[in-house]
Amino acid sequence: MASDTSAPVSESSEGILTSILNEIITSPLNLALVGVIVFLVYKIFKSRNETPVPSAPEPQLPKIRKDFTVEEMKKYDGNGSDGRILVAVNGKVFDVTKGKRFYGPGGPYAAFGGRDASRGLATFSVSCEKEGYDDLSDLNPQEMESVREWEMQFTEKYDYVGRLLRDGEQPTNYSDEEDDKDK
Repeated sequence: MASDTSAPVSESSEGILTSILNEIITSPLNLALVGVIVFLVYKIFKSRNETPVPSAPEPQLPKIRKDFTVEEMKKYDGNGSDGRILVAVNGKVFDVTKGKRFYGPGGPYAAFGGRDASRGLATFSVSCEKEGYDDLSDLNPQEMESVREWEMQFTEKYDYVGRLLRDGEQPTNYSDEEDDKDK
């Protein structure tokens, strides 16, 4: 006596599919979840088929190489005609214009634009309370280590411009470096 096993298998698979479909249709939560899944799958496939719109390249500003006083730095907060943003960390000035989303007007770290950000970075504060040159002598060893780490990160990511000058300190003559490059 041979048994026909194909009929019960197809009936049981139909029964399972019917019960799953019935479970989805009768539960509003399940309907909502299926809707979310369908929407997400649609977005995934749509994003794969879209061609990215190339954004206009940022205009390249000429590189500058000079030392700045605290007062001179204030002009480079991103509000100037060229939009250049300079930030000082541990006595070094960096051109952070390519990070204007962060350091430019309206950015989360806009308070650092055109200023010495060392104390703020060391103390995890986005405000710059001290006016004038800040020698950082009152920072504890952990805060100074944090400043040095930030300095390394800025060195790796942004262009070094020059030094932040103390009151009465004379700027370095960087024209000698330009003459060496021309040779």
